[in-house]
Amino acid sequence: MIYLVEDDDSIRELVTYTLSSAGMEAKGFAKPSLFWEVLAQKQPDLILLDIMLPEEDGLSILRKLRLQPETSGIPVMMLTAKASEYEKVIGLDAGADDYLPKPFGMMELIARVRALLRRVQKPEPEQSAYTLGVLYVSPEKHIVQVNHRNINLTFKEFEMLCLLLKNKDIVLTREQFLNNVWGYHFDGENRTVDVHIRTLRQKLGEAGGYIRTIRGVGYKIQENSDPGSCPE
Repeated sequence: MIYLVEDDDSIRELVTYTLSSAGMEAKGFAKPSLFWEVLAQKQPDLILLDIMLPEEDGLSILRKLRLQPETSGIPVMMLTAKASEYEKVIGLDAGADDYLPKPFGMMELIARVRALLRRVQKPEPEQSAYTLGVLYVSPEKHIVQVNHRNINLTFKEFEMLCLLLKNKDIVLTREQFLNNVWGYHFDGENRTVDVHIRTLRQKLGEAGGYIRTIRGVGYKIQENSDPGSCPE
């Protein structure tokens, strides 16, 4: 099930119709209050959010979703007329998993939605848990702990952390993150990866320093630093 919060009737109807025609169940909401009412009864597999909405804006909705443990892992894609890099970074920084500016083509929308859903439905990694210093991650149980304290991550942040741990001490390029976590290429838009790495480090706190920046290449995870890497 996909939920769409969009106050423009024509866009809402077109998107829900397109998704339904592509074999994906979708439900649209003109107001955030209607969305919250249904969300309390049934959680979706994916949420599409406009930013400019009546009652409360999409970024406010996104932040609330990320603060609630039961909804923090639901993939969220922003659909908005705000297309500047600054607006994209604000949305991604707030916890969005993808960002599609208006006007957008229906084929691109379907491709991105399917990519996000594939990441949700993908098989779990073979290793049941990872331990690195004060960091503990269980892909099977979807648990992240630092010093035995639970950490809430977005779906994309969790996927990136698991990818880093699966490739411990190996440098991963931004393109590898985009291909493995997002499921498709972003046409050179590397800022997405950087924003997610920054928020991931912040949420991990003490363990955030394990994620090292390899200048001009990408990122890797290791317990101790080395001369060729830096934390930021």
